[in-house]
Amino acid sequence: MQTAHWLLKPAGVVRGTWTDPETAVDWLTARLAEHAPRFLSPQDRDARRLAGQGRAARERLSWGGDVSLGHYLNQPLFLSLALVTCSPNRAAPALPCPAP
Repeated sequence: MQTAHWLLKPAGVVRGTWTDPETAVDWLTARLAEHAPRFLSPQDRDARRLAGQGRAARERLSWGGDVSLGHYLNQPLFLSLALVTCSPNRAAPALPCPAP
C-alpha cells in the first residue's frame, strides 16, 4: 500500500488537516509521545529516536513528501500514523483530499 492511498479513506477517519507542516509535525510528535510508554520496543521509546522521527517528518513534509510511521504496542496492537500531503499528492496527484 502506498501512503498516498490514505487519501482514499473516508473523511471521518481523518484526525486533522493542516496547511502548515509544522502544525502537522506537532500533531505527529504529540501522538508519538502519547503512545511511547506503550511501545513494545524499548528502542522505540527512546526520546532521541522520537525526536529524530519528528525531524525526519518535518524535512519530508517540507518538500511535499508523505510520512508513515508504525509501532507495535505492548498489547497485540499496532499504531499506525500517517501525514499525507494532498492537493495534489506527489505520488498520486489524481487522488483528492478526503477533507477540506
